[in-house]
Amino acid sequence: MIEQDDVRLRLCVVTDDLRDGVSGLVARAVAAERGGATMLLLRLKHADVRVLVEAGGALREALRVPVLVSERLDVALACGAAGVHLTSSSMPVIAVRSQTPPGFLVGASVSTEDDVPSALDADYVTIGPVAGAGAASLGVARFAQLAAACARPVIAIGGVDAALVGALRAAGASGVAAIRTVLAADDPAAAAAVLVQGWQAPAT
Repeated sequence: MIEQDDVRLRLCVVTDDLRDGVSGLVARAVAAERGGATMLLLRLKHADVRVLVEAGGALREALRVPVLVSERLDVALACGAAGVHLTSSSMPVIAVRSQTPPGFLVGASVSTEDDVPSALDADYVTIGPVAGAGAASLGVARFAQLAAACARPVIAIGGVDAALVGALRAAGASGVAAIRTVLAADDPAAAAAVLVQGWQAPAT
């Protein structure tokens, strides 16, 4: 299981697209790691399996931080990833455990109380979306309730920016996930560093 850490931000960067190819994605991910990213989640919704395996392998070789794959256990195993992240439409966590080697990380997504029971078998959970204009946004107080119910290390996702990370830390987050905020930035290293600095600042 991923251990809770109240001091050092666990920053998970999530891939967005392949606009500059696999090599470009790897370069952006390396820059994000340099800025403070501690985990990478490979999620390319429109890529085929061959591209996902190629990208996953390239990222795993280039990064020192763990690389996980979104939903696709077959891809995660094929490219030697550190784990897989499951959503409510994926295989149950307990079913994945029987197919993976020791130390393989399994994450789960939570957005309502209905998602909590299955997440209790995961190494960590993401909770969100925590912010944004949509009606589905949870807000910090609701995030805190779900985080407490999960009893697992929790990563906040969805609309997270530097102004919010301190409050999320106070609400029980052990980290945050960023998608376009980091990997779509002109300078991914600087964008990641801003989130790290926000985490270290006192909550307002």
